[in-house]
Amino acid sequence: MPAGIAWRPGGLGYFGKPGVQAIPDLFRGVGASAALTSGDHHSGGGDTREAGQARYPPPPHVLTLAGMNSASITIDAALDMTLTGDVWLFRGHKAADRAVQLATNSPVNHVGMSVVIGDLPPLMWHAELSKALPDLWSGGSHRGAQLHDLREAVLIWATRYGQKIWLRQLDPAITREMEDALLLAIARMDGTPFPTTARLAGRWLGGRVPAPRRRKESSNLETAYCAEVLAVTYQAMGLLPGRRRANWYDAGSFWSGDDLSLAAGFALGGEIAVQTPAALPSPPHVAASGS
Repeated sequence: MPAGIAWRPGGLGYFGKPGVQAIPDLFRGVGASAALTSGDHHSGGGDTREAGQARYPPPPHVLTLAGMNSASITIDAALDMTLTGDVWLFRGHKAADRAVQLATNSPVNHVGMSVVIGDLPPLMWHAELSKALPDLWSGGSHRGAQLHDLREAVLIWATRYGQKIWLRQLDPAITREMEDALLLAIARMDGTPFPTTARLAGRWLGGRVPAPRRRKESSNLETAYCAEVLAVTYQAMGLLPGRRRANWYDAGSFWSGDDLSLAAGFALGGEIAVQTPAALPSPPHVAASGS
Protein backbone atom coordinates (compact mmCIF):
# COMPACT_ATOMS: atom_id res chain seq x y z
CA MET A 1 0.00 0.00 0.00
CA PRO A 2 1.15 3.61 -0.39
CA ALA A 3 2.97 5.09 2.55
CA GLY A 4 0.58 5.85 5.39
CA ILE A 5 -2.19 3.61 4.05
CA ALA A 6 -3.00 0.20 5.51
CA TRP A 7 -6.02 -2.05 5.83
CA ARG A 8 -8.00 -1.75 9.03
CA PRO A 9 -9.28 -5.15 10.23
CA GLY A 10 -13.04 -5.68 10.20
CA GLY A 11 -13.82 -3.08 7.55
CA LEU A 12 -15.62 -5.41 5.18
CA GLY A 13 -18.48 -5.91 7.61
CA TYR A 14 -19.63 -2.32 7.18
CA PHE A 15 -20.61 -2.77 3.53
CA GLY A 16 -24.28 -3.00 2.65
CA LYS A 17 -25.51 -1.61 5.97
CA PRO A 18 -27.26 1.70 6.67
CA GLY A 19 -24.80 4.51 7.35
CA VAL A 20 -22.11 3.16 5.03
CA GLN A 21 -18.62 3.09 6.48
CA ALA A 22 -16.30 5.19 4.32
CA ILE A 23 -13.55 3.21 2.62
CA PRO A 24 -10.85 5.60 3.89
CA ASP A 25 -11.84 4.38 7.35
CA LEU A 26 -10.56 0.99 6.20
CA PHE A 27 -7.16 2.63 5.73
CA ARG A 28 -5.03 4.63 8.13
CA GLY A 29 -3.60 8.02 7.26
CA VAL A 30 -5.78 9.00 4.28
CA GLY A 31 -6.52 12.69 4.54
CA ALA A 32 -9.21 14.84 2.92
CA SER A 33 -9.50 14.53 -0.84
CA ALA A 34 -7.51 17.02 -2.87
CA ALA A 35 -7.75 17.86 -6.57
CA LEU A 36 -5.70 15.52 -8.76
CA THR A 37 -3.68 16.93 -11.61
CA SER A 38 -3.68 15.12 -14.92
CA GLY A 39 0.07 14.68 -14.60
CA ASP A 40 0.12 13.13 -11.13
CA HIS A 41 1.64 9.66 -11.44
CA HIS A 42 2.93 9.14 -7.91
CA SER A 43 2.76 5.67 -6.43
CA GLY A 44 4.22 4.23 -3.26
CA GLY A 45 5.53 0.92 -2.04
CA GLY A 46 4.40 -1.58 0.55
CA ASP A 47 4.64 -5.05 1.96
CA THR A 48 2.67 -7.54 -0.13
CA ARG A 49 2.51 -9.89 2.85
CA GLU A 50 0.40 -7.46 4.88
CA ALA A 51 -2.72 -9.05 6.35
CA GLY A 52 -5.81 -8.71 4.17
CA GLN A 53 -3.90 -8.05 0.93
CA ALA A 54 -4.58 -9.86 -2.32
CA ARG A 55 -1.86 -12.13 -3.69
CA TYR A 56 0.20 -10.76 -6.57
CA PRO A 57 -0.19 -11.21 -9.37
CA PRO A 58 -4.01 -11.50 -9.08
CA PRO A 59 -5.77 -14.41 -10.81
CA PRO A 60 -6.17 -14.10 -14.62
CA HIS A 61 -9.47 -13.25 -16.24
CA VAL A 62 -11.86 -16.16 -16.50
CA LEU A 63 -12.66 -15.61 -20.19
CA THR A 64 -10.12 -15.11 -22.96
CA LEU A 65 -9.98 -11.80 -24.81
CA ALA A 66 -10.45 -13.29 -28.27
CA GLY A 67 -13.87 -13.12 -29.87
CA MET A 68 -15.56 -11.26 -27.05
CA ASN A 69 -17.44 -8.76 -29.25
CA SER A 70 -20.33 -11.21 -29.64
CA ALA A 71 -20.29 -12.49 -26.05
CA SER A 72 -23.15 -11.98 -23.60
CA ILE A 73 -23.07 -12.86 -19.90
CA THR A 74 -25.15 -12.29 -16.78
CA ILE A 75 -24.30 -9.60 -14.26
CA ASP A 76 -23.37 -12.31 -11.74
CA ALA A 77 -20.85 -13.79 -14.17
CA ALA A 78 -19.48 -10.33 -14.93
CA LEU A 79 -19.00 -9.58 -11.24
CA ASP A 80 -17.26 -12.92 -10.70
CA MET A 81 -14.77 -12.37 -13.50
CA THR A 82 -14.06 -8.64 -13.32
CA LEU A 83 -10.73 -7.35 -12.01
CA THR A 84 -9.35 -3.90 -11.27
CA GLY A 85 -8.97 -1.80 -14.40
CA ASP A 86 -11.77 -3.45 -16.39
CA VAL A 87 -13.96 -0.89 -18.18
CA TRP A 88 -17.77 -0.63 -18.06
CA LEU A 89 -19.53 1.14 -20.93
CA PHE A 90 -23.10 2.47 -20.91
CA ARG A 91 -25.42 3.58 -23.71
CA GLY A 92 -28.82 5.13 -23.07
CA HIS A 93 -31.51 6.75 -25.19
CA LYS A 94 -32.89 9.47 -22.93
CA ALA A 95 -32.42 13.13 -23.83
CA ALA A 96 -29.57 13.57 -21.37
CA ASP A 97 -27.81 10.46 -22.71
CA ARG A 98 -28.17 11.63 -26.29
CA ALA A 99 -26.92 15.08 -25.34
CA VAL A 100 -23.71 13.59 -23.94
CA GLN A 101 -23.28 11.35 -26.99
CA LEU A 102 -23.77 14.28 -29.35
CA ALA A 103 -21.62 16.65 -27.31
CA THR A 104 -18.67 14.26 -27.49
CA ASN A 105 -19.49 12.50 -30.78
CA SER A 106 -19.46 9.20 -28.89
CA PRO A 107 -21.46 5.96 -29.32
CA VAL A 108 -21.74 5.64 -25.51
CA ASN A 109 -22.53 8.20 -22.82
CA HIS A 110 -20.91 6.82 -19.69
CA VAL A 111 -17.84 4.86 -18.64
CA GLY A 112 -16.47 3.55 -15.35
CA MET A 113 -13.88 1.08 -14.12
CA SER A 114 -13.81 -1.89 -11.77
CA VAL A 115 -11.95 -1.68 -8.47
CA VAL A 116 -11.48 -5.16 -6.99
CA ILE A 117 -9.17 -5.23 -3.98
CA GLY A 118 -8.65 -8.13 -1.60
CA ASP A 119 -11.84 -9.38 0.02
CA LEU A 120 -13.80 -6.17 -0.58
CA PRO A 121 -16.89 -6.45 -2.81
CA PRO A 122 -16.33 -5.33 -6.42
CA LEU A 123 -16.55 -1.54 -6.70
CA MET A 124 -17.02 0.96 -9.54
CA TRP A 125 -14.97 4.16 -9.82
CA HIS A 126 -16.70 6.72 -12.05
CA ALA A 127 -18.21 10.21 -12.21
CA GLU A 128 -21.90 10.94 -12.65
CA LEU A 129 -24.55 13.59 -12.12
CA SER A 130 -26.62 11.45 -9.78
CA LYS A 131 -26.17 10.86 -6.07
CA ALA A 132 -28.37 7.75 -6.05
CA LEU A 133 -25.84 5.65 -4.15
CA PRO A 134 -23.54 6.40 -1.22
CA ASP A 135 -19.94 7.13 -2.11
CA LEU A 136 -18.02 4.35 -0.40
CA TRP A 137 -14.85 6.41 -0.22
CA SER A 138 -16.26 9.41 1.64
CA GLY A 139 -19.28 7.68 3.19
CA GLY A 140 -21.50 10.55 2.07
CA SER A 141 -23.83 11.14 -0.86
CA HIS A 142 -22.75 13.55 -3.58
CA ARG A 143 -22.52 14.04 -7.32
CA GLY A 144 -19.31 13.84 -9.32
CA ALA A 145 -16.43 11.39 -8.92
CA GLN A 146 -17.61 8.49 -6.74
CA LEU A 147 -16.75 4.96 -5.65
CA HIS A 148 -19.84 2.72 -5.65
CA ASP A 149 -20.77 -0.88 -5.02
CA LEU A 150 -20.38 -2.29 -8.52
CA ARG A 151 -23.50 -4.45 -8.54
CA GLU A 152 -25.75 -1.66 -7.28
CA ALA A 153 -24.27 0.84 -9.74
CA VAL A 154 -24.72 -1.46 -12.74
CA LEU A 155 -28.27 -2.39 -11.76
CA ILE A 156 -29.30 1.26 -11.33
CA TRP A 157 -27.83 2.26 -14.67
CA ALA A 158 -29.49 -0.71 -16.38
CA THR A 159 -32.94 -0.60 -14.79
CA ARG A 160 -33.56 2.92 -13.57
CA TYR A 161 -31.68 4.77 -16.29
CA GLY A 162 -32.44 2.31 -19.10
CA GLN A 163 -28.85 1.78 -20.25
CA LYS A 164 -27.31 -1.00 -22.30
CA ILE A 165 -24.11 -2.16 -20.62
CA TRP A 166 -20.87 -3.74 -21.78
CA LEU A 167 -17.73 -4.92 -19.98
CA ARG A 168 -14.21 -4.77 -21.43
CA GLN A 169 -11.50 -6.73 -19.62
CA LEU A 170 -8.02 -5.36 -19.05
CA ASP A 171 -5.20 -7.78 -19.78
CA PRO A 172 -2.84 -8.62 -18.15
CA ALA A 173 -3.75 -8.03 -14.49
CA ILE A 174 -2.43 -4.83 -12.93
CA THR A 175 0.65 -4.76 -10.70
CA ARG A 176 0.86 -3.89 -7.02
CA GLU A 177 2.34 -0.48 -7.86
CA MET A 178 -0.59 0.26 -10.19
CA GLU A 179 -3.05 -0.59 -7.42
CA ASP A 180 -1.22 1.79 -5.07
CA ALA A 181 -1.44 4.55 -7.69
CA LEU A 182 -5.16 3.84 -8.17
CA LEU A 183 -5.90 4.26 -4.45
CA LEU A 184 -4.00 7.55 -4.38
CA ALA A 185 -5.91 8.76 -7.45
CA ILE A 186 -9.24 7.93 -5.83
CA ALA A 187 -8.21 9.64 -2.59
CA ARG A 188 -7.30 12.83 -4.44
CA MET A 189 -10.11 12.94 -6.97
CA ASP A 190 -13.14 11.59 -5.09
CA GLY A 191 -15.84 14.25 -4.86
CA THR A 192 -14.66 16.27 -7.87
CA PRO A 193 -17.90 17.79 -9.26
CA PHE A 194 -19.41 16.65 -12.54
CA PRO A 195 -19.62 19.49 -15.11
CA THR A 196 -22.82 20.65 -16.76
CA THR A 197 -23.49 19.22 -20.21
CA ALA A 198 -22.42 22.48 -21.85
CA ARG A 199 -19.21 22.61 -19.82
CA LEU A 200 -18.62 18.91 -20.52
CA ALA A 201 -18.66 19.66 -24.25
CA GLY A 202 -16.39 22.64 -23.67
CA ARG A 203 -13.87 20.60 -21.69
CA TRP A 204 -13.85 17.85 -24.32
CA LEU A 205 -13.39 20.33 -27.18
CA GLY A 206 -10.70 22.10 -25.18
CA GLY A 207 -8.82 18.83 -24.92
CA ARG A 208 -8.80 18.56 -28.73
CA VAL A 209 -7.24 21.99 -29.17
CA PRO A 210 -3.43 22.02 -28.91
CA ALA A 211 -2.32 23.79 -25.74
CA PRO A 212 0.07 26.75 -26.15
CA ARG A 213 3.63 25.65 -25.42
CA ARG A 214 4.14 28.46 -22.96
CA ARG A 215 1.22 27.31 -20.82
CA LYS A 216 1.80 24.67 -18.16
CA GLU A 217 -0.11 21.58 -19.18
CA SER A 218 -1.28 20.14 -15.86
CA SER A 219 -3.71 21.96 -13.60
CA ASN A 220 -6.05 21.06 -10.78
CA LEU A 221 -9.40 19.72 -11.96
CA GLU A 222 -12.30 21.80 -10.67
CA THR A 223 -14.78 19.53 -12.50
CA ALA A 224 -14.37 16.20 -14.29
CA TYR A 225 -16.64 14.05 -16.42
CA CYS A 226 -16.62 10.24 -16.45
CA ALA A 227 -14.11 9.61 -19.23
CA GLU A 228 -11.82 12.30 -17.85
CA VAL A 229 -11.83 10.61 -14.43
CA LEU A 230 -10.99 7.28 -16.05
CA ALA A 231 -8.26 8.80 -18.22
CA VAL A 232 -6.63 10.56 -15.25
CA THR A 233 -6.79 7.32 -13.25
CA TYR A 234 -5.37 5.22 -16.10
CA GLN A 235 -2.58 7.78 -16.56
CA ALA A 236 -1.79 7.74 -12.84
CA MET A 237 -1.59 3.93 -12.97
CA GLY A 238 0.74 4.05 -15.97
CA LEU A 239 -1.80 2.33 -18.21
CA LEU A 240 -2.42 5.29 -20.52
CA PRO A 241 0.36 7.36 -22.07
CA GLY A 242 0.41 10.98 -20.90
CA ARG A 243 0.92 12.48 -24.35
CA ARG A 244 -2.73 13.59 -24.44
CA ARG A 245 -4.59 15.65 -21.88
CA ALA A 246 -7.21 13.76 -19.88
CA ASN A 247 -10.03 15.92 -21.30
CA TRP A 248 -9.10 14.73 -24.80
CA TYR A 249 -10.87 11.46 -23.99
CA ASP A 250 -14.61 10.79 -24.07
CA ALA A 251 -16.56 7.66 -23.17
CA GLY A 252 -16.30 6.47 -26.75
CA SER A 253 -12.50 6.51 -26.51
CA PHE A 254 -12.83 3.38 -24.37
CA TRP A 255 -15.06 1.62 -26.94
CA SER A 256 -13.32 -0.99 -29.09
CA GLY A 257 -14.08 0.95 -32.25
CA ASP A 258 -11.68 3.67 -31.13
CA ASP A 259 -7.91 3.40 -31.34
CA LEU A 260 -7.00 3.43 -27.64
CA SER A 261 -3.37 2.41 -27.27
CA LEU A 262 -2.49 1.48 -23.72
CA ALA A 263 1.03 1.45 -22.33
CA ALA A 264 3.29 -1.30 -21.01
CA GLY A 265 1.77 -4.08 -23.10
CA PHE A 266 -1.75 -3.72 -21.64
CA ALA A 267 -4.89 -4.00 -23.77
CA LEU A 268 -8.65 -4.01 -23.38
CA GLY A 269 -10.64 -6.90 -24.80
CA GLY A 270 -13.80 -6.64 -26.89
CA GLU A 271 -17.17 -5.65 -25.47
CA ILE A 272 -19.05 -8.28 -23.50
CA ALA A 273 -22.77 -7.47 -23.24
CA VAL A 274 -23.97 -7.68 -19.64
CA GLN A 275 -27.50 -8.95 -19.04
CA THR A 276 -29.36 -7.51 -16.05
CA PRO A 277 -32.80 -8.09 -14.46
CA ALA A 278 -35.70 -6.15 -15.93
CA ALA A 279 -36.19 -4.26 -12.66
CA LEU A 280 -34.58 -3.78 -9.30
CA PRO A 281 -36.14 -6.03 -6.63
CA SER A 282 -36.08 -3.17 -4.13
CA PRO A 283 -34.69 0.30 -4.93
CA PRO A 284 -31.84 0.90 -2.45
CA HIS A 285 -32.16 4.69 -2.43
CA VAL A 286 -34.22 7.53 -3.87
CA ALA A 287 -32.38 8.53 -7.00
CA ALA A 288 -31.85 11.72 -8.88
CA SER A 289 -31.75 11.68 -12.69
CA GLY A 290 -29.01 9.28 -13.64
CA SER A 291 -27.38 10.14 -16.95
